[in-house]
Amino acid sequence: MLIRYKKGAGTLDAVARVYSREENGIDSTLVDRNAVNVIKKLNSAGYESYLVGGAVRDMILGRQPKDFDVATSASPRQVHKLFYNSRIIGRRFRLVHITFGKDIIEVSTFRSTKEHEFSNDNEYGTIEEDCTRRDFTINSLYYDPVKETLIDFNNALDDFRDKKIVSLMPLNKTFVEDPVRMVRAVKYSVTTGFRIPLKLSMAIKHYAPHLEGVSTSRMTEEVNKILACGNSSQIFERLNSYKLLVYILPAISVYASFPQMFESLKGLDQKVNLAKEDPKKSVTKAEMYLSLVRPFISVDKSIESPMEIFNDILRQIKILLSPITPPNYEIESAAALYMRENGLKVPKGAIRHRNPDAPVQRTERKGASVAGDGQESKKKKRRQRHKRVAKKETEA
Repeated sequence: MLIRYKKGAGTLDAVARVYSREENGIDSTLVDRNAVNVIKKLNSAGYESYLVGGAVRDMILGRQPKDFDVATSASPRQVHKLFYNSRIIGRRFRLVHITFGKDIIEVSTFRSTKEHEFSNDNEYGTIEEDCTRRDFTINSLYYDPVKETLIDFNNALDDFRDKKIVSLMPLNKTFVEDPVRMVRAVKYSVTTGFRIPLKLSMAIKHYAPHLEGVSTSRMTEEVNKILACGNSSQIFERLNSYKLLVYILPAISVYASFPQMFESLKGLDQKVNLAKEDPKKSVTKAEMYLSLVRPFISVDKSIESPMEIFNDILRQIKILLSPITPPNYEIESAAALYMRENGLKVPKGAIRHRNPDAPVQRTERKGASVAGDGQESKKKKRRQRHKRVAKKETEA
């Protein structure tokens, strides 16, 4: 193990442990080639860059990461200039998304510890500052896939060995700054098998009401991640035990004592985990949402019109999922799927909205048709011009 130092006031201060390939045990074949190429290009331009977050956590646990995030000393504008296939996103904290087909590498700039409003988080700093801005120690490691070294500023590997979730920020600040961290603490505990220490557990229960202030878009994103992770049944059960579910999905929390919901989610988890192993298989978002609400939907037998039945099921799903706001297409597809499962005919035109994940279809016309359309347009303009001239002559 090596020690990383930083120049202090006339001294060299030890700030991190650096673990070699043999010591960190990370299988470099788990790293996405596109992520490696992004880091190489940033490094060659003179910017310090590392893989961070969940990808590093998963690789330490011997798992194949789903997403790869990069932290760098380059500003978003500097990153954007280096990659033609990139775009800057975000307002609270600007990020750069670099696109490789369906894959996206998310690049963030090292954050500063300077005092600033959380609503404007675009103060950039050093890696030593950035490492203190992570949520939990298990997500605060920096991995260099080129040198295959791991940098640990927060003794995070000790927490891996002890199998516990540890907050980087003081417990009286971290959940006030970002209440969603409570949901993530529970999710990480389930997905890693790590325990939540007593003080952290008490803080989650104490600050749970702060989730009321989280935007519906962020909460929708967190629910989507839970449903797609393959451990949704356990996570929702744990969220309910921490009294968090009532602030995330109030209507669902009312039924959380019923085992049917968790059985339905177990079925979803099996499908998701099978899809992870087989690229040919997939689970739609409509299936995920339906797995969450299926046990609580009822069909009014007094309604005869298929469209009215569809609209009633759609209404129930929206109420059960409120206040999260999935795309209308997904909710409509979930309602249609429920009707098919129960032998009901889905009315034509029931799904009125376009799939947000589908590529935009552009109708390309033949050259002759385009020419014809152009000629027709010119004739129309000539006719309109002649009418205007004739009108002026008449008035004169």
